[in-house]
Amino acid sequence: MRIVGCRPVLLALLGLVGSLAGGGIARAQVSDQGELSIELVDAKVLRICADPRNLPFSNEKGEGFENKIGELFAEKLQKKLDYMFFPQATGFVRMTLAAHRCDVIMGFPQGDDLAQGTNPYYRTAYALVTKAGGELDQVTTLEDERLKGKHIGIVAGTPPATNMAAAGLMGNAKPYPLMIDTRYDSSAGAMMDDLAKGEIDAGVLWGPMAGFYAKKANPPLHVTPLVKETTGPKLVYRIGMGVRGSDQNWKRQLNRLIQENQPAINKILLDYGVPLLDENDRPIGPETATKSP
Repeated sequence: MRIVGCRPVLLALLGLVGSLAGGGIARAQVSDQGELSIELVDAKVLRICADPRNLPFSNEKGEGFENKIGELFAEKLQKKLDYMFFPQATGFVRMTLAAHRCDVIMGFPQGDDLAQGTNPYYRTAYALVTKAGGELDQVTTLEDERLKGKHIGIVAGTPPATNMAAAGLMGNAKPYPLMIDTRYDSSAGAMMDDLAKGEIDAGVLWGPMAGFYAKKANPPLHVTPLVKETTGPKLVYRIGMGVRGSDQNWKRQLNRLIQENQPAINKILLDYGVPLLDENDRPIGPETATKSP
């Protein structure tokens, strides 16, 4: 998605506009220890619903941070790791989790009703991406007068578009499509290419995408989480994992894994440039990475 901001932010970020209605028939699996694993596809396999080409979140090569967290959890659960890949576009939830082809969506915003969410394992925000050392790298809010008249990239239909409209920035904005097939296109990648070429002055992206592309750029770009907005929707969100509504035992098991492995999860996220925030909107860096979201 990799809202990635998400429900409505999930719609904006990840395009998960499928429905849980019409899912497959529930099955129960029994583990070697005789424990009932309600509705899991296979009690011996951690089976993840994922996009095959949506870095920094996931891809078929296992290069995304959700892949790495999945590997961590599979090791802790002593299970084999497997995936059900489907583009995060219309029907993603319906074709994966609801169809019992997999048991967990690794990135799911808190408060969405397409699936049941676990406890959050990170908190981040939409971010302003600019060239480091430029005239805009000290801007901390979309209401800043220094953005007036600038060409700013925005993914159409995402929450910060409302904030930009309230700040009078849409007249010169360059929109990028929300609903794309991630196997063939990347709005975030196109926006960052345009920023590097000078076709736009700044871009507004979901935090994990902003941090990932900014870190990859040469020279690296400057990322400012938009935590000080006073008009439009709040742009800070908590992200957990998504499971089926009936899978209460599975949800509790995932919550324990998140709690017990938060420092390792934070390290993975920071390695990918994800701008982590604590509950007071302060950055979480390597020195404070043991904190929970």
